[in-house]
Amino acid sequence: MKSFVQAHVAAPALLADEIGLIVGTDPARRLKAQADPDLNSIADAVNALADQRRSLQDDVEARIREARLSVEEERNRLAALMSELTQSVVVCNLDGRVLLYNNRARLQFKALSDAPAAAGGGEIIGLGRSIYAVFERNLIAHALESIQERLRRQSAQPVANFVTTTRAGQLLRVQMAPVLSVGEGSAEPAVTGFVLMLDNITRNFESETRRDQVLHTLTEGSRSALANVRAAVEMLEFPDLDADLRERFLTVIRDEVRGMSERLDKTASEFADSLKTRWPLDEMLGADLVAAAQRRIEKKIGLPTKLEDVDDSVWVKVDSFSLLQAVGYLASRLSDEFEVREVRLRLTSAGRLVHLDLIWSGQAMSTETVMAWELEPMSFAGESSPLTVRDVIERHDGEIWLQREKTRHRAFFRVLIPSAAPQEQVESSAYLKGDSRPEYYDFDLFKHSEASDALDDRLLSELTFTVFDTETTGLNPSEGDEIIQIGATRIVNGKLLKSESFEQLVDPLRDLPEASTKIHGITPEMLEGQPALDKVLPAFHAFSQDTVLVAHNAAFDMRFLQIKEESLGVRFTQPVLDTLLLSAVIHPAQESHRLEAICERMGVNVMGRHTAMGDAIVTGEVFLKMIPLLAEAGIRTLGDARRASEKTYYARVKY
Repeated sequence: MKSFVQAHVAAPALLADEIGLIVGTDPARRLKAQADPDLNSIADAVNALADQRRSLQDDVEARIREARLSVEEERNRLAALMSELTQSVVVCNLDGRVLLYNNRARLQFKALSDAPAAAGGGEIIGLGRSIYAVFERNLIAHALESIQERLRRQSAQPVANFVTTTRAGQLLRVQMAPVLSVGEGSAEPAVTGFVLMLDNITRNFESETRRDQVLHTLTEGSRSALANVRAAVEMLEFPDLDADLRERFLTVIRDEVRGMSERLDKTASEFADSLKTRWPLDEMLGADLVAAAQRRIEKKIGLPTKLEDVDDSVWVKVDSFSLLQAVGYLASRLSDEFEVREVRLRLTSAGRLVHLDLIWSGQAMSTETVMAWELEPMSFAGESSPLTVRDVIERHDGEIWLQREKTRHRAFFRVLIPSAAPQEQVESSAYLKGDSRPEYYDFDLFKHSEASDALDDRLLSELTFTVFDTETTGLNPSEGDEIIQIGATRIVNGKLLKSESFEQLVDPLRDLPEASTKIHGITPEMLEGQPALDKVLPAFHAFSQDTVLVAHNAAFDMRFLQIKEESLGVRFTQPVLDTLLLSAVIHPAQESHRLEAICERMGVNVMGRHTAMGDAIVTGEVFLKMIPLLAEAGIRTLGDARRASEKTYYARVKY
């Protein structure tokens, strides 16, 4: 009976698995001679077909290699150009997903991260990751809106500039430029993404702050000294002043002048080499600023607006994001507290300054109310900012006041902002000819929208994965065993990105059994001085967010993570795929689904086993080879893979 089952059930099933490997992942593989003559005839026929298929594939690959040469040249040019740039450059699609970045950007974002340096380096940027982990979403949206407005006006340079603060407290100056493409049947270019060019200006800004503090001390100290000198000089003008008093007043003058001289010398010495760097402001057409304010008030607050006397020739120099926040905040307070039903916007030139007026009809308000609004942190329409209206005005070296038009029964806030020299307008057609920048690359990810489908309905080949592994003190997390190492790498757009990795030893805060050291080679000495899991797990959580987790025997690793979620305040809520379960789906007839056995079947070289990073990389390579085999079995989406995995025997194993 056993031999009958072996000949008519097991042997054909194993032969089918071998044929699947030839078709799916290893075209060079050939079937071995079979004991059964009929099966052997099938094996010979399959091998002959495989030889013919391989010959055709070789011919196709040769043609592809020829066509790829020019693309590789362009790719190398792009890489050389990006590596030589002194600025940090990041390219994103409209969803904010990173498509390209240079090494300078990677190093800069690593330095800007507020994660512990030991915890995997605190990486916060990578292909396919969201730029909103660094920048506020509203800030990017506002910059894109400004660019769209400039494109509608056919501006020669449709770029936006802003300054922002990172989570780690660093100050970045950012220039955003659009990535444009023209679709079929459309003459107008559409924005499909954006390029960010970044400079860290924290040190310059801190230097400027110190300069302002010293200048403030200098002016206040000089004010007092000048008052004393003036009083002493006035007393010396009396002709009947006795000699002792005259000498005392002369001493006051000498002392105050000496003190002023010392303060000036100290200031000149301290800031002789300091560059004057004010908070960067962006030059823009005043009408664009007013139009953006109008859209913001109507969209965020639902308050109708009208324009009144907007000078189209006026240019302003502003931080448009914070200024529009201030205008929107004032409009919101008018609507909420004084039931204003409409506001009007006015923009007029006043020499080196520009008047931006927010006008309304209704009851008068007190000066105390105005002062309170100016000094409270801005919060409205679900947005909040630590800045006050006064902070924004001072940032622009401007003024704000309340003014009334009694004859028209109106009032208005007048904001004084700096004007800018009108920019020379260049015809867009001239700008696009000749010396426009060459196109070196075709980014397929520009076509992808994260919001297009639910995650379960997305193809496995389209998703971003974090492949990870852990090493532990033992096998029983519920009995006190702890993680001592986490290693992870990422799969983006069907590629294993070994350069974007997370690898960190962890102090388990308990003894390390000698038996576990024999498996993974990690000794107690290696764990001395390493961060504890309360530092490492949040950093790994940040590294893996917005991705699908992949592991071999994932139930084991996930149990170690989940048992710490409540105490450490992080939750791994993303989907999880297990290569052990997927192996059982693809090859149900195989006896072993250990990682080594799967690697041998799929032709994956095993290197660095029983280190967390080594196992993660091997698991990632295995998973990539599984995707086409799963597709052959009709398992193409994440939901398909999860449902198929849940039906296997191994899915019932608990830890």
